Formats: sequence, C-alpha cells, structure tokens
Amino acid sequence: MTDGGTSGGEGPSPPGSVDLRAAFESSGVRDILEELDRELVGLVPVKRRIREISALLLVERARRELGLSHEPPTLHMSFTGNPGTGKTTVAQRMADLLHRLGYIRRGHLVSVTRDDLVGQYIGHTAPKTKEVLKKAMGGVLFIDEAYYLYRAENERDYGQEAIEILLQVMENRRDDLVVILAGYADRMETFFTANPGFRSRIAHHVDFPDYSDGELLEIASTMLAQQSYRLSAEAEEALRRYIGLRREQPHFANARSIRNALDRARLRQANRLFESSEGPVDADALSTLEAVDILASRVFQGRMPGEGMPGKVRSRS
Repeated sequence: MTDGGTSGGEGPSPPGSVDLRAAFESSGVRDILEELDRELVGLVPVKRRIREISALLLVERARRELGLSHEPPTLHMSFTGNPGTGKTTVAQRMADLLHRLGYIRRGHLVSVTRDDLVGQYIGHTAPKTKEVLKKAMGGVLFIDEAYYLYRAENERDYGQEAIEILLQVMENRRDDLVVILAGYADRMETFFTANPGFRSRIAHHVDFPDYSDGELLEIASTMLAQQSYRLSAEAEEALRRYIGLRREQPHFANARSIRNALDRARLRQANRLFESSEGPVDADALSTLEAVDILASRVFQGRMPGEGMPGKVRSRS
C-alpha cells in the first residue's frame, strides 16, 4: 500500500485528501495481516490476495470520506482448495478485517454446512435457512462444501430453496452480510456453472494451495510447541518421511491430517512412557516425541526399515 496525500511524518493531510498509510495504521488491518502471517505457514498467494482486498477497501473508504462517487463493493467470496489449507482461519480473519474497516457491523463468523441450511421435508428449509441468516447478519456467513447445496440428481431435493433464499439475501442485504462459499476447486466450478446467480455475486475468488512437505513439517513443530511438546532429531526425520508417505494416501487433509498424526503420536508416547516407566519421569521425557512414536503409524506398515527411517519399524497395535 502506498501513501496518499502527505506522508504520516509531515503532519495531517490537507483538506480534500486522505493519508492512506495513516488510515492503514489506525484501522488495525496491519495487526490482522501480521496475525495471519503468524498463524498460517506458507499460503503466500492467499496472503497477497487478502492484502490486495484490504487495499481496495481502504481506498473505497477514503473515497467515501471525501464524498467521491462510489458504490459499496461486492464482498462475497469463494475460497477453493483442499481440506486443511486454512480456509476457515482466513475467513475468521476476513470477518475481523471487514469489521475494523466498517464494512460489517459485528465482525463475527457463522460457519455452516448443507445440514444447517436444508431441511428434510416440505416447509423445513426456509425457516432453517432464514434462522442461519439472522444469526449471520452483520458479519460473515461461511458455507463449507457449498456445492452440496445443489443436487441435480434429486428433483425433490430442498437445497434449491435454500439457494434461492441465499441469492436474494446476498443481493438485497450485501451491505450487512458477506457470504464466503468454500470447497474443492473442481466441485465449486461445477456448482457455479449450475448456479450462475452465485457466480455473478462473487467478487473475489481465492485459491488455497496445498502445503509443501517442508511447510507441513513447520506446521507440525508449531502445533507441538503450542502444547509444550517437541520432536527429537530422529522423530523429526521420521515425521518428514511420514509426511511424504501420507500425502500419497487417500483422504490427505494437509494441516488437519498432520494434527491428527500428532495426536496419535502423543497417544503412543504416553503409552510408551507408562509401560516403560519404573521411576520418576522428567519434564524432558514428558515433552519429547521420539522416532518410535512416529514410526508406529500404519503409514509405515509393510515397508522395509530402509524405506522408512533408521531404526526398527514397529507395527501399530
């Protein structure tokens, strides 16, 4: 973002101008962007897009303050990417950002799926959808796996009713509600093709890339540090190998899969310590995951020791 008017160190902006840098600093947007950098490893294109949207909104706010002709920007968004790539976290930060810039009243996030919007019998869908919208007003409505709202194969599916209500509110109440649709990129494209009303109302399409192996290892270390755990050098190498193998298997969900793997590793560590302990256990032992806690995963089953990491590969009991 560049300065507008005079720079922040040269006194206030003259009449008829706005210091964009000062507006950026005072809005709290910098804090949100820095928090995103701290919370999320990688995702460089996503963070860049959020910064671009922030710049647009700051300029639009400045135009409004100067009485220039402007039209409230359309803020509905589409987040596409595989599971575990940070879509919900970014949606939460986006709600905060929009609130601080004055584009939504409350800044809260309501996260839902099809089951929260679509009923199972005639007359059930409209009140369910309207109740969700009532809760979300003044904030952001995040619809995960939005394509499940539309089921072309079922003529009696009630999802179409929810879609029609959503489209009406997205158009008529866009100054009081931001809707973010999320899901796999290919399925979202099919959904938009079948529902052009959604595509025409979505202003920002943000694609979330998968994490690299190195980024996933960094995410794992961060997750463990937040719980006062760490990996031994051998465990870190084992986890590096685990990530490469797990990525090749079905249902891999990026950071979500890593969190689940660490939970299982902590379970194995706890049982290992309990079974082998014959006396006091110090804090270091309680806080350290060893290679054996990683290598016991089913991901390594059926592989020769040389294919995994150094050391004996134990089968998972």
